[in-house]
Amino acid sequence: MTASRTGADLRILHISDTHLFGDGTLHYGVVDTTAALERVLAKAGDLEGVDVVVLSGDLSEDGSTASYRALRERIEPWASARGADVVYAMGNHDVRDAFTAELGDLTRVVTRGRHRIVTLDSSVPGAAYGSVDAAQLAWLSDVLAQPVDLGTVVVVHHPPTPAVTPLLSRLELADPHALLGVLDGSDVRLVLSGHYHHGLTTSERGIPIVVAPGVTNTSDVAAPSGVERAHVGSGFAVIDLPASGAPRVMMVSVPGPGDGEQVFTLDTDGIQAIVDAYGPA
Repeated sequence: MTASRTGADLRILHISDTHLFGDGTLHYGVVDTTAALERVLAKAGDLEGVDVVVLSGDLSEDGSTASYRALRERIEPWASARGADVVYAMGNHDVRDAFTAELGDLTRVVTRGRHRIVTLDSSVPGAAYGSVDAAQLAWLSDVLAQPVDLGTVVVVHHPPTPAVTPLLSRLELADPHALLGVLDGSDVRLVLSGHYHHGLTTSERGIPIVVAPGVTNTSDVAAPSGVERAHVGSGFAVIDLPASGAPRVMMVSVPGPGDGEQVFTLDTDGIQAIVDAYGPA
């Protein structure tokens, strides 16, 4: 992977779904998520010119203050050493009180050079699907009413584009068109999301959408129909945003022990049980 940032006016290191535990518990009894994050940061260490580190949600698994502190203690020195800003977003596994205590506001606006980064909170307490409520949409509309020179990047955990795996397709962002309607015609040039645990680039209403690979595990997009499956594997995305034109997106896999081993497999009944517990009414 080249570390140079040819043609980029803004370089973003996009990390998602770290699912840290405050006490070092293994995720699904298999994955040391803190070690996985450390491998991601080591792999990204040779990148030149990172301007912003974006973490697009599901940062904690247990919602503990200790888990967010562990995240901050790893991310912020890495970013500070490179002069990069850090942007955190809430995910469905995150807990608002502990998140704000350690990482700051749930929604925020960060300016970097002539770019603006706006973070939304798509979490629904006690649920796994996402929603951006009317109050946030009104706030976002007000923010976007004043365009900035080189445009806006929006960060929201639940992507405003359909999932491709059967469980996540039942736990998507509710009413993505309400959010897209606010973004349409604005200066938004890019949406960064997580939640799906695999790399994805697409566009909605002409706006590029980048879903970062998960740090914790990788969703198997080639699993048989009706099966939700995840394997050990980590990655991140690097996005180079030029002053004009389309972003250049690079998905990077991060080698680690046990790569490819199964983390979980859910059949139709297992999927339905999760949807009944954590999906929309």
